[in-house]
Amino acid sequence: MDLRKLKKLIDLVQESGIGEIEITEGEEKVRISRQSPGGAPVIMAAPNMPYAAAPATGGPSGGMPGAVPAAPAPAEPKGHQLKSPMVGTFYRAPSPGAPPFVEVGQQVTKGQTLCIIEAMKLLNEIESDASGTVKAILVENGQPVEYGQPLFTIE
Repeated sequence: MDLRKLKKLIDLVQESGIGEIEITEGEEKVRISRQSPGGAPVIMAAPNMPYAAAPATGGPSGGMPGAVPAAPAPAEPKGHQLKSPMVGTFYRAPSPGAPPFVEVGQQVTKGQTLCIIEAMKLLNEIESDASGTVKAILVENGQPVEYGQPLFTIE
């Protein structure tokens, strides 16, 4: 899929206000979803294509054709990191309308449920492996996570 098509799809997502769009052309598959209202869309490519985040202002400038510069990663707070034990989709709450299991600044105990990871239509409760205070939640609700990816920082 060429860069012009991707740019048009990104513009469509921004202008229409839709949350996500997924396009499949042959073996190529592209999903564009908004991070938050007014935020820059994220492009998730098939495994044979590199992952790229679209810039919030205009299109790509210079560089390799088809490459989109990624945003710099925020600094992570120091402390123990609870990592994902599986690949799946991260959820902060037990159901869409329910309050989250934990918030930043909340005290947690070892064995307390912090989130749910959905994998293959199964909801897996992820428990804290340490006691302390939640200093950071490193994943957005509904975001896909990988095995070993940091989810929470507990101090």
